[in-house]
Amino acid sequence: MSILATHNLAIGYSKKGITDTVQTALNLQLKAGELVCLIGPNGSGKSTLLRTLTGLQKPLSGNTSIDGKEISKLKQREKALLIALVLTERVDIENATVYNLVSLGRHPHSNWWGDITKNEGVIIREAIEMVHLEHKMHHNINELSDGERQRAMIAKALAQDTPIIMLDEPTAHLDLPNRVEIMLLLHRLAHKTDKAILLSTHELDLALQAADRIWLMSKEGVECGVPEDLVFDGSFNRAFESKSYFFNASNGNFSMNYPMTRKVWISGDKTRMYWTLRALARAGYVVVQDADVHISVTENGWEIDNDLIPTIEQLLEKLSTITESTF
Repeated sequence: MSILATHNLAIGYSKKGITDTVQTALNLQLKAGELVCLIGPNGSGKSTLLRTLTGLQKPLSGNTSIDGKEISKLKQREKALLIALVLTERVDIENATVYNLVSLGRHPHSNWWGDITKNEGVIIREAIEMVHLEHKMHHNINELSDGERQRAMIAKALAQDTPIIMLDEPTAHLDLPNRVEIMLLLHRLAHKTDKAILLSTHELDLALQAADRIWLMSKEGVECGVPEDLVFDGSFNRAFESKSYFFNASNGNFSMNYPMTRKVWISGDKTRMYWTLRALARAGYVVVQDADVHISVTENGWEIDNDLIPTIEQLLEKLSTITESTF
């Protein structure tokens, strides 16, 4: 069942009588217990959509509802009880500990004075434990690594105890291990807590692995579906169409469109095949069945004319010595 739904939503900006429309006729649904990744080229409107869904920005037309309640008609505190938002901007609070930061998530639930009751303290500690930061609970925020800081912000959103969590590029500025950890963490949290988690990201390869569903934005609109279905129906190539690269449906990555002027035929060991094809494409070789030059990929190396070549580097050198007339 959908916890959030948009109804003919149009997003964009209106200033001094001039309207800049980014997307129109959006009918989207967000379900509890799912991690949804919002993906799209720069300028397609990802941040604008997030800001509109959270009520930070007014829609041009249409509306967004949560559990049947229209967002634009809710007071700020009511919104804060429904949606927790984690932004990209780095948060610095002088002399604040992880516990202090996460406790801010309880503000919509606390009394006028902001007192933290015993039960509130339990919720805060549980949120910190869920992101595996209990050993840093009383450390200053400025002492944390970027990955730990991002986990602390996610803990703050968990402590807010809303049915929906939205994050704007939560893996930005993180190294690869931390990007993987954050995506895995969010996937586990969506399933464990039954919350709907929506995040915008440029990490296409990670989103394809971690997301239960993808919202794929382009200038033509938003296509929604299970990642593999969007791969099979060509949605990614349509959304990221470019002369410089293409979405490779066989591996889920973007491949560069190199100028290929030479032909080779390749067969053999599948484990080494992917990396061999990458090296050949980079060097300008296109694979054509029954080409004059045949490369046999084996567990021990690459064979050309019964010569065993142990490395890719030597393979490329060997190919470069073959005259142009061979191709």
